[in-house]
Amino acid sequence: MTTPTPPTQTTPPGPGTAPLRKPRGTWTPAQIALTLVAAALSLVWLAPLAWALSTSLKTPTESVTSPHWIPQDFTAESWKAVIEAGNIPNWFVNSVVVSVCVTFIVLGVASLAGYGFARTEFRGKSALMALTMAGLMFSPAILGVPLFTTVQSLGMVDTYWGMILPQCAPAAMVYILYKFFQSLPKELEEAAFIDGAGRWRIFFTIVLPLSKPSLSAVGIFTFIASWNNFLWPYMVTNNPDLMTMPNGIATVQNAFGIVWPQLMAGGLLAGLPLIVVFVFFQSQIVRGVAHTGLAGQ
Repeated sequence: MTTPTPPTQTTPPGPGTAPLRKPRGTWTPAQIALTLVAAALSLVWLAPLAWALSTSLKTPTESVTSPHWIPQDFTAESWKAVIEAGNIPNWFVNSVVVSVCVTFIVLGVASLAGYGFARTEFRGKSALMALTMAGLMFSPAILGVPLFTTVQSLGMVDTYWGMILPQCAPAAMVYILYKFFQSLPKELEEAAFIDGAGRWRIFFTIVLPLSKPSLSAVGIFTFIASWNNFLWPYMVTNNPDLMTMPNGIATVQNAFGIVWPQLMAGGLLAGLPLIVVFVFFQSQIVRGVAHTGLAGQ
């Protein structure tokens, strides 16, 4: 009769002993294939930026010769010409003011409207929701003339508010937050109601903290859309001191004509802040897309 061997006792590592690491497994063929595809897509997306940077560092004569990536004579004259020809700092401040104000107003309006549609019952709710969603069917270009007429009648042409307020009717953002608020468990709000909390307290202390990923994604995408908005600021602003970055860079490019180094330098200047925003807030963007389903928008 054999006696069973007692289980071996594993002693935890002492303070001077390095913890045991789990051996890293080898990559599967599927992981290798996905990594290669992701690297190829990254190169495809980065190639235009690299080409624009390379062209901006060329001379005008070299930029129209046979295509090549590395400039033969590196020069920053195109950047210097664009910066000297326009009021870049003033345009940058205008874009920041307009985009930040639009973002905060949209977050306030969309969160309140989305929560109201998701959690409250009132007469005409379905009709009002349908009217809000109807805004998704109209292009901003179609609404340009009626909006300009309204802004002009209110005396807001060539003002910050004239550029800000017409961008603050976000039907898509209302719908996104509406669907997210619907997914929140009602038991949390019911427990708060039992404890004596009102609707506003529940909204600010329970709903909004749980909605940070969605609010972050909505805010970032609203900021990017407002920063890139060219048509509306162009329609409502004639004052060069109130131009935003896209409008100001466009005027500089029109002054130069088709000079490719200046065109590329201007485009990079206009898009650089958005690249910085994406680099610093990419985790919030990914979490927001996962929570709100913005990937299909």
